[in-house]
Amino acid sequence: MELLASIQRWFLRLYETTGVNLTIFYDSWDGARYVEGIGYTLMLATLSILISLVLGIIGAGMQMSRWRAVRAVVYTYVQIFRNTPPLAQLYFLYFGIGSLMPRVVNTSGVAEPMFNNIHWAIISLSLFAGAFNVEIFRSGIEAVPHSTVEATKSLGYSRIAAYRHVIFPLALRICLPSLGNNLVNLVKTTSIAYAIAVPEVLYVANQIWTDNLNVTEMMNVVLVTYLTLVGFFVLLFKRWERWLRIPGHSV
Repeated sequence: MELLASIQRWFLRLYETTGVNLTIFYDSWDGARYVEGIGYTLMLATLSILISLVLGIIGAGMQMSRWRAVRAVVYTYVQIFRNTPPLAQLYFLYFGIGSLMPRVVNTSGVAEPMFNNIHWAIISLSLFAGAFNVEIFRSGIEAVPHSTVEATKSLGYSRIAAYRHVIFPLALRICLPSLGNNLVNLVKTTSIAYAIAVPEVLYVANQIWTDNLNVTEMMNVVLVTYLTLVGFFVLLFKRWERWLRIPGHSV
């Protein structure tokens, strides 16, 4: 506690002597809400990454379907979410689809939307990244040697079993660098949740600089925060890539 108090006094003295106003380091209220904003950004990034991976795996598998209608559904989804801005998608889902959703009565007897702004942000980010993941996984599947696919048939694998046990594990290793790039980009894209008042890093920073008129300081803090968060996820994906690497084999 004494160390924390010393840090707060140092930043307060910095402000008094130089005018550099980093309130998040000496004001407990600003510091707490900024930390909470980082937590929301991490939550958005983590949940969206996991859901988008599931969407990518399922979508890539559906593209191998014998039924044209199934492939058409996946193709339409990919084209819509790859070729429109993520902010426009967020607005469409939150204000458009959200307004059509039924309301539910909470424990206080008040009717409220089925999904709140945080839910819609996760849904929108997941669908956006999932569309790219479908194409990334598809390219990995197509890169698996045809002889390997034929071998699964000769061994009696069903299409689903071959995809699950042989084709997809190989495809994942092939497309992992591209997949990592897309997921890192998703971490940065979480900032669009600011537009629907999700209290993530950028939204909270805006509140702080509005209260304290320290725009320059807070924008630099936001920049450093995103560099740190993205660096963390880059390191995580690099470790994942090394973990999945087959010794003596490069793809």
